[in-house]
Amino acid sequence: MIISSLAFYLFSFITIFSAVMVISARNPVHSVLFLILAFFNSAGLFVLLGAEFLAMILVVVYVGAVAVLFLFVVMMLDINFVELREGFLQYLPIGALVGIILMAELVLIFGSWVINPKSEAIVATNIVSSTEITNTHALGQLIYTHYIYLFQAAGLLLLVAMIGAIVLTVRKRPNVKRQNISDQVSVRVDDVIEVKDVTSGSGI
Repeated sequence: MIISSLAFYLFSFITIFSAVMVISARNPVHSVLFLILAFFNSAGLFVLLGAEFLAMILVVVYVGAVAVLFLFVVMMLDINFVELREGFLQYLPIGALVGIILMAELVLIFGSWVINPKSEAIVATNIVSSTEITNTHALGQLIYTHYIYLFQAAGLLLLVAMIGAIVLTVRKRPNVKRQNISDQVSVRVDDVIEVKDVTSGSGI
């Protein structure tokens, strides 16, 4: 129990620290690297909770695909950081107001949050009844029955994010030759081939 408690506090502290660094780091590449660190430690917390499948999905999908995609997009955008910092003081009051409102809402939520005294019995009942099926089976039953619409909405959000990343990284340069599939398909033989009637022995 002592080792698991120490591991929980270690993973939690690193997760919170890396999450704060994601939004406070000035370099976007460093922010993505801290995001990957937060994903890894969150996976460690899932392992401590007994949700090994979620931990594996978090590492494989989010670290191996989403976070790496963010990293490549940030590195390929060629962002002018000096220009981005010019309007920081202009929007600082609005950002501070939004932050204060969110902080007040969080304080109200956690101040009025009370643990249901029957929650321990409910959790114990669910654990006993779910011992016959695996963790992955139980998760699949929950996602594809009660949360199917939210699951599909999350998939659509990831699709939009992928399309946005592709659109942001595509650059049109006037001096670079690119393929135009419609022009290649609609080409005519008379436009590209010229047949010469050459007499024998005279040449072109």
